[in-house]
Order: sequence, then C-alpha cells, then structure tokens
Amino acid sequence: MGKTRMKKYKVYGIGAALVDTEIKVVDAELEQMNVGKGLMTLVDEARQRELLDHLAGHLVKASHASGGSAGNSMIATAQFGGPTFMSCKVSDDADGDIYLADLEAAGVDHCLNGDREPGTTGKCLVLITPDAERSMNTFLGISETLSTEQLDAGAIADSEYLYLEGYLVTSPTGRAAAIKAREIAEAAGVKTALSFSDPGMVEFFREGMMEMVGKRLDLVFCNEDEALGWAQTENLDVAVEKLKTTAECFVITRGGDGALAYDGQTLNKIPPHKVMAVDTNGAGDMFAGAFLYAITRGEDFPTAGRFASLAAGKVVANYGPRLPAADYPALRREFFGDQ
Repeated sequence: MGKTRMKKYKVYGIGAALVDTEIKVVDAELEQMNVGKGLMTLVDEARQRELLDHLAGHLVKASHASGGSAGNSMIATAQFGGPTFMSCKVSDDADGDIYLADLEAAGVDHCLNGDREPGTTGKCLVLITPDAERSMNTFLGISETLSTEQLDAGAIADSEYLYLEGYLVTSPTGRAAAIKAREIAEAAGVKTALSFSDPGMVEFFREGMMEMVGKRLDLVFCNEDEALGWAQTENLDVAVEKLKTTAECFVITRGGDGALAYDGQTLNKIPPHKVMAVDTNGAGDMFAGAFLYAITRGEDFPTAGRFASLAAGKVVANYGPRLPAADYPALRREFFGDQ
C-alpha cells in the first residue's frame, strides 16, 4: 500500500544556506589576493571583508542572490515542477530574510518557520574570471551550526529522494545532520543522493565524506576532478569502477565534454550542451536539480542527463547561480513538450 501513495516531495535537500555576492575579476587579482582558483575556500568573516575591501569599486553583477549548493538544486527542481523541501539555517538578519524570500518565491518548503537566531547568515564571495571559472570564498556564519535540530523526519520520509550536500562535511554538526538524515531516509525506504560538491571536500575531508556515504548510496553527483579524487587515481575508468562500489547510480559531469551517467547497468555518455560560458557558478547545482526533477518524473538516465546538460548550459551562459523564474517552465516545455 505504502509504495503506491504519491510522496509529497520529489526531493528533500540539506545544505548550507548562503547569500552569494558575485564579482568579476582577472586571474592576476586572484593571485594578488591569494585565492585558490576554481575552488571553494572556507574563510572567516575578517578574511571575507579583506577581500571585499580589495575589490571595492568592482561591478557586482549579482550582489544578493541566495546560493548554497543544495539550496540552488532544490530551487531548480521546484521551479521545474517537482516539489522540494530544504533543511538549512539562517540568522535573523537581512541576508536571512533574502534567503527565506528566495526559497518561498520558488515554492520550496523549509524548516525555517520558527524564530531565527541572532547571528550572521552565511555568505559566499564568488569571484568570476574571464574564462568563466568561479572561485568561492565562503564564510559559513550560522550555517556552521546546522544540526539534527533542523531535520524534519516526516518530510524526509515523505520524499522520493534525500539529497545531501558534500560541503556539510566541513561542519561537525552539519556532517552529523547529513548522516542522521541518511539513516532516516534509509529506514523509510527513501532513495539517497549525495553531491561531492568540491574536489577539496573529497581530498581534505575524506573520512568524514565516507561517513556521510555510509554503506552505499543510491545516487552520487560529482565532477571529473571529484571522481578522480574519490578513487585516488588519475584514470577515469578506475574512478568509474570505484563509484560503482559507492552508489547504485552516479553522474560524473565533465564540463565541455558532457557527462557520464551510470544507471546501475549502463554507463551513458551525455553530450555537452555547447554554449558561450560566462559564469560557471551554480552549473553543477543546476545539473543536479534538473537531473533529479527528470528522474522523479520517470525519465531514464540518458534523457535526464540531456535535460540537465541543457539546463546547466543555460546557467553558465548567464551571470548568477540560477535562471529567471519564467525560464524554468519554458525550458521544461522546450525539452519535454509538456505544459
């Protein structure tokens, strides 16, 4: 009986709630500021302010857009038409108001209905170089204290998928919340998905990431660098075999080379959607959100991969981590032909 009832949510996500500030820079400035290119670096508030002071006078393209990896993905899935729930933590401040408003505007249910604590909502300074690469400097703020208190066990059980953000591995309480959420999902027969999030998460927090993975996940999202790092190899074929022991299914995004999507039986090559990239911020998040939307509406992995590739291509052709709200249903109609 239980299996025939429609779940309320397609996906339940958990991750850091961040408000993005995007600034265009050149490579020389990254070097001057000692910023690791293409990576997510955790910084304290003073370091973030130092970077902003250095960049004073730059044109800010998206001064206030809510970000955070899982949040971007949950907004994408919801905007395409798949109901989602988000567990995260923001403070009782202006950035917290922005984040909450963005979630609600996208129709994402969340755990932020009670009183919010004083403090600072997490912020991410996203530096975009002319090659479209994004280098992120993240002050987690109150997101660092995300914990099991932010979980809604009933909503997890009422979801088709649980989606964990790999960045949670950096926070002891966040990692514990991810592990607890996975255990709740497994007990309820809910499928589990994880994004490795960043090569640094795989390299420097390997043990914690293994705890988040547990015995075996249903689905892993990663890029090629993360896949190679996870398998501790330079050979993609070896990484593919390693991922088969980590999850039932997985997707490896490969930038301009498209993606590989393993559905449990077949490794499908997903062609790239060719665009002129200006900003890769949010591309992986959009890919995951679009892919989850497609598979939860019953599409196979090759179809889901092509849709996700198209959606991610639209994001990298524009500044900011997401698309204008009207673009999501338009993209769905363009690809699937439904209303």
